[in-house]
Amino acid sequence: MPLQTSPSPISVLGTVGLLAIFLSLTAHLAARNVIGDVAPLKALGVGVGPAILSLATQLLSIPAGIGVAAALLVDGVAIHFLYGESPRTSAYITAIHAIITIILGAVLTGVVALFVSAPG
Repeated sequence: MPLQTSPSPISVLGTVGLLAIFLSLTAHLAARNVIGDVAPLKALGVGVGPAILSLATQLLSIPAGIGVAAALLVDGVAIHFLYGESPRTSAYITAIHAIITIILGAVLTGVVALFVSAPG
């Protein structure tokens, strides 16, 4: 008896979609932090690439370090082309994006853990 079953296509699409929305939100926050007033729709293009790469890393059993490096590269390239910034500014936005994603992800994970472990 297998310990895990194959995920349904709906659950995969839902997970990738939610991750893409989360990454788009954090990309928009990072771009606003560095550039100033930016169009929120540009961030939607930034969040999709790393979300799909996350799925590919899991499905193809690629080591996590390689997956993270590839996601950061895809993120930086998307930021560079969508926002039209210099490579240096794009790298700075990418770094801020990674930091915001880690911090916000940790906070949301903590909130969910507290909610799930609440008594009653």
